Amino acid sequence: MSNMSIILIAYKGIYDTRFLFVIMLTFLYPIMIISNAALIFIICSEKSLHKPLYILICNLACINLYGGCGLTPFVVFRILSGNFQISKSACLCQVFSVMTFGGCEIMNLMVMAYDRYVSICLPLHYEKIMSASTLMKLIALVWLVPFIRTGIAVLINANLGMCGRIIEKVYCDTYSVVKLACTGMREVSIYGSVITFFSVVPPLMIIIYSYVKILMICTKLKQSGQAKALSTCIPHLVAIVNFFVGCSFEVYQGRFDMNHVPYPLRVVLSLYFFILSPVLNPIIYGVRTQKIKDSLIKKVMHVFTKVQFRNKTFVSIM
Repeated sequence: MSNMSIILIAYKGIYDTRFLFVIMLTFLYPIMIISNAALIFIICSEKSLHKPLYILICNLACINLYGGCGLTPFVVFRILSGNFQISKSACLCQVFSVMTFGGCEIMNLMVMAYDRYVSICLPLHYEKIMSASTLMKLIALVWLVPFIRTGIAVLINANLGMCGRIIEKVYCDTYSVVKLACTGMREVSIYGSVITFFSVVPPLMIIIYSYVKILMICTKLKQSGQAKALSTCIPHLVAIVNFFVGCSFEVYQGRFDMNHVPYPLRVVLSLYFFILSPVLNPIIYGVRTQKIKDSLIKKVMHVFTKVQFRNKTFVSIM
């Protein structure tokens, strides 16, 4: 049973528009890699950005690369090859990749919200609370908790006997795999719902609590203080909205009947979470975070100056 193949039927639904999807993905994929890699490079190379907020932004960029690189090449290959089948073991690996990506991102957004809360509401204690050792422990938890939690879920799914073979998506996800099971669907679905609840609700509550407290503090500040406090929060709030919009698409498609929605639109909504979200996040932080924008301009100007100098040197030699 472990060698059985699963059919990702959504590829047949987008057959007439397959080349449009290939063009879109091959355009967005390098943008996603370059923008996130550039953000990581700028933060790592600029000492003035070696602070908790920017290190967490750097970690978010790493998560974006992990999630985006895990699915896009697979989708493009399947479209071009015309082979819409995937083995059960490969399907479970994809489930692991999808779930850990989402889990790591919401955990990182939660830690970023907590960082902003401490910075704005408890500024005198910020350096003590968000020390280097504390930050490293939080980043470790951002990665370890989703990986352990997802590992258990995937092991449970691996032991399920499969009676169905068709998944109505372009990739495998937990809920779709569970629906293929012969027995044990109810127990696994309950476990999955509990895991989903504790993966989403506690981080969301911490994010909401942090920003409620921040808004309460901001109402007591002068206008200049409010602008300064909120300037670092706006990119994070946009990233949170971006994440939950993508999550909402996924949850809706997994739990409700989507037969009335055309396959191309369903695929676009599915890929939003894995492609558009990782593309938008570095752009949001690069444009809206002043220190990152200044560092980026500084790096570009430095490279431009070096190129000009080399050209002048070459001309003088000639």
